Amino acid sequence: MTNQAPRFSMGNLLRRPETGSFLGLVFVVAFFTFFGGTNFASATGAASWLNVAASIGIVALPIGLLMIAGELDISIGSLIPAGSMTVAIISGHFHFPIAVGIIAGLSVGAVVGLINGILVVRTAVPSFIVTLGTLFAVAGLVLGLSVILTGTTSVALKAGDEAKFFLGHFIGGTYQVLIFWWIGISILFAFVLHYTRFGNWIFAMGGDKVSARNAGIPTDRMTILLFMISGLCATFVGVAQAILYNSAQVSAGQSYIFNAIISVVVGGVLLTGGYGSVFGIVLGTLTFAVVNQGIYFTPFDANWASLIIGVMLLLAVLMNNTFRTLALSYASKKK
Repeated sequence: MTNQAPRFSMGNLLRRPETGSFLGLVFVVAFFTFFGGTNFASATGAASWLNVAASIGIVALPIGLLMIAGELDISIGSLIPAGSMTVAIISGHFHFPIAVGIIAGLSVGAVVGLINGILVVRTAVPSFIVTLGTLFAVAGLVLGLSVILTGTTSVALKAGDEAKFFLGHFIGGTYQVLIFWWIGISILFAFVLHYTRFGNWIFAMGGDKVSARNAGIPTDRMTILLFMISGLCATFVGVAQAILYNSAQVSAGQSYIFNAIISVVVGGVLLTGGYGSVFGIVLGTLTFAVVNQGIYFTPFDANWASLIIGVMLLLAVLMNNTFRTLALSYASKKK
């Protein structure tokens, strides 16, 4: 008996969550390379959108996992500045060691994520409403405490060389070190989601949480854990930004809410849960970053960037739905 190598299947290709996002990325890169010329394709041009993709991507990955599990976290918009202000106030204003500030900043994200998860699990209130509440609560708390403790909403931070090396410097003066963190976190998330039982549990929760619970999956603990990871990643980005730019502000971070969600949706994750991939999320993040930054390399008016991003989101959703429909049709014909 001989083993036959798996043959190429168009149906399997169309069913992949990242197929549509990959084609979308190819299109936008070709578009901006054509209209942006050599500047867009240069090392400096690539750095402009890779740097943006890294910070958004680290936040988008746990948001993607939550959406696959049927949940959503928009409190990240306040957790990013919360992480920045925490490390800046502790290590910049009060001059504690930078390690203490980093740990405190990350702890804020984990604690808020824990609160989000517990509220979602115990109250059965939709996660969008719960995290909307914590979004405003954390924003108000950060603003109030910043004014009380420092008398200002912007705090300077001078981190040491080690913190700068690992979290806040430009490699070759162009590429943020955060890019390598994004790559590492993406690999870790891909392994967990696609090659472990925890990943299977996440997909099962998004498909039908009641059935998943009846099958013995610890849905409550998984939900809380996913929210904690989301909060941790958001404050990690905030801490890294404070160290990179030597300052923190209470107003930074709100744009990440929609930017991360757009990246995840463009990456092929269903809003209804149960479908998606880490590779698709990475491609969706790159696509969003290219559109967001590529407009500045073209002769087009930069004010049209929001319109292009909105159209891109709609086209991505339609494209992903079309691919899934084609996949189901192809599978039916093969039976």
